[in-house]
Amino acid sequence: MMKPHFKQVAIVGVGLIGGSLGMILRRQKLADSVVGIGRRVENLKTAVEVGAIDRYVSDPREGVEGADFVLLATPVDTYERHLREWADCLQPGAIVSDVGSVKGDLVTRSEALLPPSVRFVGAHPIAGKEKTGVAAGSETLFSGARCILTPTSKTDPEALQTVRVLWELAGSIVLDMDPFLHDKILGAVSHLPHVAAFALMTALADVRDHGLPELDLASHSGGGLRDTTRIAASSPEMWRDIFLWNRDNVVALIETYERHLGELKRLIAVGDAAGIEKQLDKAKHEREQLTPRAPGKS
Repeated sequence: MMKPHFKQVAIVGVGLIGGSLGMILRRQKLADSVVGIGRRVENLKTAVEVGAIDRYVSDPREGVEGADFVLLATPVDTYERHLREWADCLQPGAIVSDVGSVKGDLVTRSEALLPPSVRFVGAHPIAGKEKTGVAAGSETLFSGARCILTPTSKTDPEALQTVRVLWELAGSIVLDMDPFLHDKILGAVSHLPHVAAFALMTALADVRDHGLPELDLASHSGGGLRDTTRIAASSPEMWRDIFLWNRDNVVALIETYERHLGELKRLIAVGDAAGIEKQLDKAKHEREQLTPRAPGKS
């Protein structure tokens, strides 16, 4: 398929992901105009300065009117509010896509809120940084990273192919996946690790604040703590919504994690050296099976 070319792209939420894709759209001349829509004018001004958008508007209905491609790059819990606000302004044939880390019911609801003539394609570029905001954006953010498209029986094949080529041009490795399977898999490999990292940091803060005031996390920690908890520096707002929208999978996974943590706790408590080593050896073997990570981060 030839390179897609859009007359007008509207990016709702010009942060790290939306801004980076905007940079790519403009650099590769895939759109005549890229319009930014967001809450903070200062951020939108920065988006213009760094080349992520051509212009911005404060009224989202004005921003999406005339757009043939709209990208939802806001927290997933806001999708329904956004679509209810401006879906009726979309022109027939327009494509709406997203970058959310949760799919499942979110895709179903988004499809239902759009006019029949507007095409929705769910997408999840697995890329990011701990730093958020358009100022941290980069044209290479998606290079070598996976992007999962989540088509349904309602997905228009031409729109799906257009979005696929767009992400390939951004440098992503693109694959298709059922939206509900996506949530189960990403719950395991991304959402649960974030739960563990956030909980570990709050546990250490609790130790410091209630019994060990001499514990200075910044000066006493080594690479192990920093590596283990790197993702705990991610956006609380974004991860709050991800946990809630994927709550059934996340809760089930936490229970599995608690079971294994409890077993390790028991082995340590009874002094079972052989049992501890067996558990650690199994974990070490599984960790060694992980292939080198692509530049993108979930």
